[in-house]
Amino acid sequence: MKKILIALATAGLGLSGALIATPATAGTQQAPDHTPPAPQWAQCDDLPEGIECASVAVPLDHSRPWGRTIKIAITRKKATDTAHYQGAILFNPGGPGGSGRAYPVVMQTRLGAALAAQYDLIGFDPRGVGASEPALRCDPHFFDPVRPDYVPSGWAEEAAWLKRMQGYSKACDAAHGELLKHMTTVDAAKDMDEIRKALGQKQISYVGYSYGTYLGATYATLFPSKIRRLVLDSIVNPERVWYDVNIDQNHAFEVRAKDFFAWIAKYDATYHLGTAGADVEKAFYATRAKLKATPAEGRVGPDELDDTYLSGGYLKSRWPLLANALSKYVAGDPAPLVAAYATYGDSSGDDNSFAVYSAVECTDARWPRDWGTWHRDWWASYRAAPFLSMGNLWYNAQCQSWPVRGGHPQRIDGRAIKNALLFQDTKDAATPYQGGVEMHKRFPSSRLVVMDGGGNHGLTGRGNACIDDIWKAYLTDGTLPASLPGPDVHCAPFPDPVPPAATLRSAPNSADDDWVPGER
Repeated sequence: MKKILIALATAGLGLSGALIATPATAGTQQAPDHTPPAPQWAQCDDLPEGIECASVAVPLDHSRPWGRTIKIAITRKKATDTAHYQGAILFNPGGPGGSGRAYPVVMQTRLGAALAAQYDLIGFDPRGVGASEPALRCDPHFFDPVRPDYVPSGWAEEAAWLKRMQGYSKACDAAHGELLKHMTTVDAAKDMDEIRKALGQKQISYVGYSYGTYLGATYATLFPSKIRRLVLDSIVNPERVWYDVNIDQNHAFEVRAKDFFAWIAKYDATYHLGTAGADVEKAFYATRAKLKATPAEGRVGPDELDDTYLSGGYLKSRWPLLANALSKYVAGDPAPLVAAYATYGDSSGDDNSFAVYSAVECTDARWPRDWGTWHRDWWASYRAAPFLSMGNLWYNAQCQSWPVRGGHPQRIDGRAIKNALLFQDTKDAATPYQGGVEMHKRFPSSRLVVMDGGGNHGLTGRGNACIDDIWKAYLTDGTLPASLPGPDVHCAPFPDPVPPAATLRSAPNSADDDWVPGER
């Protein structure tokens, strides 16, 4: 679910290029129940050969389909195996706020050439995101370093942060007041059905990660007869959106942080930060205090450190690089830490993902308007889980003053879906395990495939044979595992990384290897 998609681009692959062709003009009139025109496909100018771009005009307000329209940017890798054609499959990376335009590129690799050729692979930027029009941007410099410490030293600093977040809410209202009223997950799900109609498909298949699981479950609730196959990977708890699910994350990330510190301690001969996890944890927080006093190269302060190391909670293959950066900094060399921030923590220069995240989560559901409630709940969380709690507080506090009051979240009901396939890791920090259990209950005919103790966010297509064999069999012919009480299948986790070879890398092997859905 969290929050900003970081590493989806491959070498030479940009995600911010302009659309080549658009089938309709924003602002045109659209009659009720009107099928959108077929997309006018053309080769994308910012994606590899064979990936086509277009857009679909959808109502800004789905209750007024004849009113103003906006544009949803879509991409396609057209099916080439016409003898085994299986229709269109849509992908969503999560967030909310993640761009999905490059997914046809990513999924060709993840599905394998033969299976990918059977589908029209469809990527899209949900409303407000990236190449969709209009795209939300409220304060492009909001994440510029160095920011005030996430952890207030007293009420004055807490009040200053609260004022900063209230200022962000006002900036969003000033820039996009009318659009903010129509940024819920339900709105995005209805956009998906407009895409389906524009593609001329009676049904669509769907693969969603992180927040994309909630979007997919919402679509399946609203349009059950339009779902052919449904894959939900790393699952949002539909019972706790969104205030409570963020507090749940604090505690799950604390567990993963301690796992990370213990892993570093296991390799003290390499990293020299202590032979016990508690020693490494102490070194991490001492580094944080030092960076507050003197940011590394004037760019990495305590918040930037937190954001960088949060990435290790999503994907443990990042641990060697992060451990090396911490080790080198403690030894007097800040350069690897600054490089790690540039790779994993730097969100400066464009707040589109954060603006969309805010608009969706703040509007989907009710948030406390009384700051006393926030203060009590999040400081209690911090005392038990200091690694993420305060950073997560200030990633969500704009919802306290958001100009559009949150409503009641869509009640997820998957009883009409007979073939959903769910994947969940028991130690997933971004979407804790209970989310998979709860969604399995909401889709009573679904199958739940569990990775035991891997700690990764996003499981399918990463090379785990147990996971991928089930995933690909389902997308090939609808095959599902046998139904059992509780989880239907248990898969062994990905192995922990081993230094020192990985510590020599200054960046991931490839964006696909390092990609994480819905990442902040």
